[in-house]
Amino acid sequence: MSEIAVIGAGLMGHGIALVLALGGHRVRLTDSRPETLERVPGLIASALDTLREAGAVSADWTPERAADAIRLEPDLGATVAGAHLVIEAITENPEAKRTLFSELDRLCDPETRIASNTSYLDVFPLIPDARQARALVMHWYTPPYIVDLVDVVPGPQTDPAVIEEARQLVLGLGQVPIVLKRFIPGYVANRIQSAISAEVYHLLDEGVASAREIDDAIIHGLALRIPILGHLAKADFTGIELLRHALANASYSPPPARTRSEAIDDLVAKGRTGVMAGKGFFDWGGRDPAELFRDRDRRLLALKQAMKQVGRMEGE
Repeated sequence: MSEIAVIGAGLMGHGIALVLALGGHRVRLTDSRPETLERVPGLIASALDTLREAGAVSADWTPERAADAIRLEPDLGATVAGAHLVIEAITENPEAKRTLFSELDRLCDPETRIASNTSYLDVFPLIPDARQARALVMHWYTPPYIVDLVDVVPGPQTDPAVIEEARQLVLGLGQVPIVLKRFIPGYVANRIQSAISAEVYHLLDEGVASAREIDDAIIHGLALRIPILGHLAKADFTGIELLRHALANASYSPPPARTRSEAIDDLVAKGRTGVMAGKGFFDWGGRDPAELFRDRDRRLLALKQAMKQVGRMEGE
């Protein structure tokens, strides 16, 4: 068990804190906005309800036990005092992060590891020089208490022992660490997702298929095979020679890079901004967003458990 501080109690921060607590660590969680910190007990209680219902955690993981393991602390100094690891999960704003890292440099012990949950920003230039050897990225995916992937990424001066320590921490949580050789925006999963999104928005804008048809193609085509084979193992079953011919024939041309989509602009103009607004690409029928998120989490857990039963096919 170690003392871990999480800075930022929003969508990702409270979920990371819960994952760490479930893994046996004592966590201190803070946020610069008191109202965000006040919402944490309810969010954690809801997540635990979903996890207990699916049998993913034992029945004794009550909100009271979580409150004992996750200390909500309004003061940054008290949050990080004596912490072995500090995980930054604040807004994706470079200046906000630079200011926080400067504060952490002043407040933290010299040996404290400082990790960022950033999705795309290269945070290493924002971290004081004296902290570079113990600075890293530890990037979770939402919801972190269901999605097991964690990107572990060194900076130019990070001590390899710090990266291995982080990898072992993630393994101890029962999650899956992906250790990159260097920082690259979006890491692996988000970069692949960005490539998929570029093609999806191209198909929408060109009127090739509807939102429902595109999602059906993904669910009933790609998604059926990816959990068992991934992408490169699937390529082995397709046959490498066929892939080589497809590349040589230039059978696919990526859409040109662009910074907007007509389909997305149209939705935003209509106020259809997603689940929180009740409508996005789809009409969510006026259901309470909290109910929709719980339903999503239940379905994700059911799929995750089914995947574990089926297992993954892996080559040597």
